[in-house]
Amino acid sequence: MTPAEPRGDSPPDTDAPTGSASVTTVAPTAPGPPAVPAPTTAPEPAPTDTTALGGADAAAPGKTDAAPVRSAGRPVVRRRRRWTLRRIDLAVHAVFLLAALWVTSGMWVDPAGRVAALYSSDPAQVQFFLAHSVRVVLHGEFPFYTDQFNYPDGVNLMANTAILALGIPMVPVTLLFGPAVSFVTLVTLGLAGTAAAWYRVLSRHVVRLRLAAAVGAWFCGFSPAMLSHANWHPNIISQFLLPFIVWRVLVLTRSTRPVRDGALLALLVTGQAFINEEILLFTALACGVFLLAVLVQRRDLWAAAWRPLGTGLAVCAVLAGALLAYPLQVQFAGPMAYHGLSDTVRDYGNDIAAFFAPGSTTLGGNERANVNLAPNYSEENAFFGWSLSLLTVGIVVWLHREVLVRALAVTGALFAVLSLGERVSWWDRDLFTGPWELLVHLPLLDAVVPTRFGLITGVVIGVLLAFAVERAAALRVPDRRTIRIVTVAGLVLALLPIAPMPLQVTSRPPVPKFITADRWRQYVGPDQTLVSVPVPSMGNTDPMRWAASTDLAFKIPGGYFLAPRNGVTGDPGRFGGRPSGIGDLLEEVAATGRTPKLDDRQRRRFLDELRHWRAAIVVLPLNEPNAEPLRRSVEQLLGPARQELDVWLWDVRTLTSQSA
Repeated sequence: MTPAEPRGDSPPDTDAPTGSASVTTVAPTAPGPPAVPAPTTAPEPAPTDTTALGGADAAAPGKTDAAPVRSAGRPVVRRRRRWTLRRIDLAVHAVFLLAALWVTSGMWVDPAGRVAALYSSDPAQVQFFLAHSVRVVLHGEFPFYTDQFNYPDGVNLMANTAILALGIPMVPVTLLFGPAVSFVTLVTLGLAGTAAAWYRVLSRHVVRLRLAAAVGAWFCGFSPAMLSHANWHPNIISQFLLPFIVWRVLVLTRSTRPVRDGALLALLVTGQAFINEEILLFTALACGVFLLAVLVQRRDLWAAAWRPLGTGLAVCAVLAGALLAYPLQVQFAGPMAYHGLSDTVRDYGNDIAAFFAPGSTTLGGNERANVNLAPNYSEENAFFGWSLSLLTVGIVVWLHREVLVRALAVTGALFAVLSLGERVSWWDRDLFTGPWELLVHLPLLDAVVPTRFGLITGVVIGVLLAFAVERAAALRVPDRRTIRIVTVAGLVLALLPIAPMPLQVTSRPPVPKFITADRWRQYVGPDQTLVSVPVPSMGNTDPMRWAASTDLAFKIPGGYFLAPRNGVTGDPGRFGGRPSGIGDLLEEVAATGRTPKLDDRQRRRFLDELRHWRAAIVVLPLNEPNAEPLRRSVEQLLGPARQELDVWLWDVRTLTSQSA
């Protein structure tokens, strides 16, 4: 991204250089040139039309209409213009918020009763983490580890993206309205906030035209990948710190106060680490590749840039390292720490064809057409569509003389290739081994889901769109109307097929009255668990919602999380805790509806697991699918159940007590 002149609607940024964006070299206000040059061929915006859209300052050097601003009425004119620009900003932010509400409208109808139609496990996990944040704030509970699920082994929350930086600010909402409402609120604000943050940085520091910034920010906030993750992953779509992290890194290349700027960057990095570390790693990698791509083209910049950049990054590393040292120690060496991702997700990669298909959650998308082009519907990290893909190539060819455009193109292409994963495929047919196979075992990268590198490519496309709109508006041609028509038509053809649509939702079973009426309290003690049937797992996360609805007042065994295999700290990761014989058995009954005939060995094994979990009661909702086969199966192990409110109940305290 390129530093540009501060806009007239805000005080000048002391870090931003002065001068028109049309100059061919950077004119810094501080000693030493910036490491990121201004575009080499960008012409000056037209004085009338771009200003009306919130673009360049009318008083910029070389403007023929700047005289009124320099006259005695200058303060009045400038105040009016500032107010105009602020109204434009407010209108853009309102559009982003309305679009986010449109996307999440299906969930807002009934946050507790509706969930993403294609996959429902992650929302329950996030709601559990939101309830954990309440306990951290109100009860002083340890924030980085909990045994409220997967009891007694517990779960390393730092290694499971517990979104503390999102959950703690949402505590008032969670307390007043419940974790389901907090979840939908985070999704809505994640989409709108990410777009707004990119708009802020693009419009203040990258392009002079407000419309160009809005187009680029729109794509960064509402790309098909963001819409895909909006169903399940508020931690991934909450990228509102990333634009500021990127900008502060670029500021360091020409900073006169690198210690201060490095400290500011450290605070942003620390905040993002408690939202999502994987996205933070992506941002660091993308910044590194982008800066290298610029320096390869402009080696003369390195002499002035290395000292402030090195100083600032060192300060950032020391300060952020101090702030994150203990949380990271818990993550990588604390209880239930694991090394490397589960094999289930480690080889997730994009199909090449995924870059040319529209996303499932877009206007032109088709779920059936996208089968096998992505690992699942929550990981559609490309899906730009043919028209946008061709437009992006056209933008790079058109603006290829600009250093920044070439650097962006290299960055986007590199991470697009890495997102293909270990096996490169075309329409689900393996072609050859991808370069990711050489990197997958490196430290930190062994915890990355490769398909998500496509998120970096999406941001690059958003910035390229902003550049293209501004350059098109600044073209000096006799017929400007034709340029406008062509620009608008190109954007419509590229962005309309991937326009966001409301997320598809489905109903989910309500939390049992047995839970909401607190009937469980007369059975379950502080160090005992409530065991659901089926046992909580990646495919059965409803009990996690039950616990979240009570602010985690009771413990449960199992659940959906990442943990070391067999519960041995330091082993490779897997989804779920220790293997459970009875858990697997009941999961099979729930799926098939067939009641097995159980023997004494299986009964003894089930009782051993109940004792290990310190179970107080076993609960089966009456409306659970295949409830009758499940009830008969458990009765073979524990005897007859009794109905209490809307559940079948087995009181097993006498069987699991220490003296039993």
